[in-house]
Amino acid sequence: MTITTAKEPLPQAYLLWVSGAVISILGNGVLYFALGWTATGHSGALAGLVLTAVNLPRALFLLIGGALGDRVGARRVMITGDAVMIGLCLVLALVLHRSGPAAGILLVTGLVLGLVDAFYLPASGSLPRLLVTPGQLPRALGLRQAGGQVAQLIAGPLGGLLVVAVGLSGVLLLDAITFAAVLAVLLLITPMSDHVPATGSLAASALDGLRLALADPVLRTILLLTGAVAGLVLPAFSILVPLLARDHGWGARGAGLVVGAQALGTIAVALLIARRGALPRAGQAVAAGTVIAAAGLLLVALAPSPALAVLGAAVSGAGTGLFAGHASPAVLGATPPTHLSRVQAVLVLVQTVALLVTNNVVGALADAVDPTPVTALAASLLLLSGLLGFSSRPFRQV
Repeated sequence: MTITTAKEPLPQAYLLWVSGAVISILGNGVLYFALGWTATGHSGALAGLVLTAVNLPRALFLLIGGALGDRVGARRVMITGDAVMIGLCLVLALVLHRSGPAAGILLVTGLVLGLVDAFYLPASGSLPRLLVTPGQLPRALGLRQAGGQVAQLIAGPLGGLLVVAVGLSGVLLLDAITFAAVLAVLLLITPMSDHVPATGSLAASALDGLRLALADPVLRTILLLTGAVAGLVLPAFSILVPLLARDHGWGARGAGLVVGAQALGTIAVALLIARRGALPRAGQAVAAGTVIAAAGLLLVALAPSPALAVLGAAVSGAGTGLFAGHASPAVLGATPPTHLSRVQAVLVLVQTVALLVTNNVVGALADAVDPTPVTALAASLLLLSGLLGFSSRPFRQV
């Protein structure tokens, strides 16, 4: 498989969907922040339980969600998911308005979000393949990645403002509006093809997607690298960087600059891919992106000043952007049309499980030892993963 850099304009249907998707990412980011913030008002333990309530059903039902997306069509699953979320957001907002943010309601909200995500995320991940030609995939996904990163960058500060101004019930109402916007877009667009009729049980179909992903050497390597990047880069910048900033006396401002530099590095590369297209050797670009992300993270770990840490974070973000900008179209390009949602489900599952493990391990190690060697260890493991990617001949030839 070769990824081309076709310069034909992206279809209007895709641009319309990306606009709605970015709005939805922003709405969800604000909601997650508001949910976590409200839960911490009860206790840190409840906040942890609420996050688990989101991630656990997502992990448990992702493979089933992917199988359903391939069986009935990604667009239908997303339309159903958006309609369900509109209704649930309105109901939960009303309940919260009347009874206040009780612990049980927060946990139910987290469970609902995680359960809908389990069906929605695989379908959403497969939809670009149904809206653009193979040659347009790198630029299309680069545009989506850049928009999503910008939305996530804004979501935290905006969530802080909104949760104070309108509370969690108000945030839920606003999120219902974002789901309505995406629903309207999905009703307007028509994919080039949506699904291939499947037979057999849903569970068997789900396991067949897992079998395919593990048997294909290209998909298997991308899954390994995706787990490494998700499980090492994300905890590094969400957990280790704040700890490093405290140890080195950089303060909250320094930590914020480092985290922001990483996001900006990712956005810059994503925008470059969206404009210019992908490199011709996607496999080598994915492995190289992993190595660059590791080098930048190592510089963050060893930086004696916040300025060097910011530089390292920007380099790590650029590597992450290079990785994601080539891994996503490579996965969609290597997946048979019959298994698009199922392979996307496996991809999301790998990221979810990796984070469930490494978030806890990284935090415990940083407490037991010191954040600097733990960050250096994360960078070393990431570097090893990238070198393993280079060692796979089928992957290098993608």
